[in-house]
Amino acid sequence: MNVLVAGGAGYIGSHAVKMLLEAGHRVAVVDNLFRGHGEAVDRRASFHEIDLAETHPLADVLAREKIDCVMHFAALAYVGESVADPLAYYENNTAGTISLLQAMNTAGVKRLVFSSTAAVYGEPETTPIPETARLEPVNPYGWSKRCVEQILHDCAASDRDFSFVSLRYFNVAGAAADGSLGEDHDPETHLIPILLLAALGRREKVTLFGNDYPTPDGTCIRDYIHVEDLCAAHLSAMNALRLGERRFYNLGIGKGYSVNEVVELARRVTGRKIPVEYGPRREGDPAVLLADASKIRSELGWTPRYADLDAIIATAWKWFKAHPGGYET
Repeated sequence: MNVLVAGGAGYIGSHAVKMLLEAGHRVAVVDNLFRGHGEAVDRRASFHEIDLAETHPLADVLAREKIDCVMHFAALAYVGESVADPLAYYENNTAGTISLLQAMNTAGVKRLVFSSTAAVYGEPETTPIPETARLEPVNPYGWSKRCVEQILHDCAASDRDFSFVSLRYFNVAGAAADGSLGEDHDPETHLIPILLLAALGRREKVTLFGNDYPTPDGTCIRDYIHVEDLCAAHLSAMNALRLGERRFYNLGIGKGYSVNEVVELARRVTGRKIPVEYGPRREGDPAVLLADASKIRSELGWTPRYADLDAIIATAWKWFKAHPGGYET
């Protein structure tokens, strides 16, 4: 299959490109390199430095590469940043996806695998969270993705051949098992990379946001999924998707870890001291996000290889030790 990966120079997108190529697919990557890394793009894929807002160049690439399906990872994804600058998130995540859909329509591409988020649920009424839960985000990042899901619904209603699957991620972590790819953000806001950078001495200490949540130890609880398990789910969803279908799946392992527990696991995996301090809560952070991923397990037979967070952290630690300065190392 000919697959276009939007955001293929980013953390998750680059892992997906690698997995697609290893599965025998032909891959084209589009990325504006705002937060992506050209060094992360597998050289077997064709690369096009294009922004999602560039509708006509996108349509040209889709047609020229004879694309069968689009995997869409191109998005801004920092909750705190979205609260501070909501317009940037609606412009990039929502309007950018509209531009991509317009380009797909022009090129006659009818299949999309969309990178959504557990943030569409907001503060859940029940946990673990099923796909049928109420969608009521509590931050602009979640709303920017929720808006796209509604747009996809509307596009499918107007074009019976258009098909999509929306994959609602919980917390993605880890690195390629072979050490070839990892996580390199600037700024870095994800907990596990920050802890590992502190373990390497590249950060003096780690500030944890809030210890007064209604959880057993007062810190937020999250469900972590390994990036390669996440990408495997994308491939399974793409292969299962038929014209005219609409699918929604949660992606997590169904096991929650508090921020304090993640800190202790990082210390255990690295064998190093990681100094931490507590700061105020970060606006827009729900107390608990835990996935019910039984739907994708039963419908697609997807099963995560990494079922424990210490194994996930170990793959990230392998990457960070070899690349303490990220892709510039």
